[in-house]
Amino acid sequence: MDKILDYRSDTVTQATPAMRQAMMQAEVGDDILGEDPTVKRLESVGAAMFGKQAGLFVISGTMANQVAVMALTQRGDEVLVGEESHIYNLEVGGLAALSGVQARTLRATEGRFDVRSVKAAIRPSGIQTAVTRLLCLENTYDLNRGIPLPPEYMEQMCELAHEAGLTVYLDGARVFNAAAVLGVDSRTLCAPVDAMQVCLSKGLAAPVGSLLLGSTEFITKARWIRQRLGGGMRQAGHMAAAGLVAMETMTERLVEDHENARMLAEGLAAIDERLVDLTIPMTNVVQIEFGPLGLCSEEVVSRLLNRGVKVKPIGPTACRMITHWGISKQDIEETLAIMQEMLTS
Repeated sequence: MDKILDYRSDTVTQATPAMRQAMMQAEVGDDILGEDPTVKRLESVGAAMFGKQAGLFVISGTMANQVAVMALTQRGDEVLVGEESHIYNLEVGGLAALSGVQARTLRATEGRFDVRSVKAAIRPSGIQTAVTRLLCLENTYDLNRGIPLPPEYMEQMCELAHEAGLTVYLDGARVFNAAAVLGVDSRTLCAPVDAMQVCLSKGLAAPVGSLLLGSTEFITKARWIRQRLGGGMRQAGHMAAAGLVAMETMTERLVEDHENARMLAEGLAAIDERLVDLTIPMTNVVQIEFGPLGLCSEEVVSRLLNRGVKVKPIGPTACRMITHWGISKQDIEETLAIMQEMLTS
């Protein structure tokens, strides 16, 4: 194989030639002073795209999530999060360390919270209980499955939360993937949430950054918190320029990633139907279970790496593969041939 096929994440994507050109030619200024015109344009375009009042360019999705929680809660509050959510599992305990809030986890079935469970998790007012302040949603849900959640579900959760006096925050790192596979407008999908983030450096292939979006009041506070965390930037327009190209040119092509993921999953099922669950709604994430074949994930990762394929272990016998701009249909065909040979040898 001439190149390494890296399926570990869509974060391994490389900037497109158009992004590189835009970065080189970007008009820039001091962003902390509010003088970078390219950053301001990115924030404005992003806010308009999702129907929010304002936006804030931050260095990562993790920073966006943590800044949002800090802005939307008080110390000692309780936030409701999914058991498999990124904000709960993969942000270094930021909820507790930075916001001083406690997380109450919700079980999700195929990415969805049960209405009764959410209602039961909202604490009644009392002198001995924390205030349930925030409901955190994630779309797509679970970075190891990438489950898209439809507008009806988003509306249902937001209505439930708002009736109880909660604010709703959406970790929309891959929300463009959700909108693409559901065939809905991203603005419509995210309309009921109070605040959200969208990642530019995953399937959209920008080299860095996420956008935090919400009301003008929320973004004003978030900008101040970003500065406290050391997230203020100077001539950030060079990075923002790539983000603009990403949103303008890369959202519609996500369908190709989904088609390639389906091709990969169906090809693996043809090798052995126990490897994948084809009933799970799919975007660009394929979860593979090697346990029924008597293989551990460490062994699979090593074998595939020797054949020029990188995958991510997510459990003792499970691995994850994500399709992205750097993976073509031909790459999928080559990968399936390698899998066939590895699993039957």
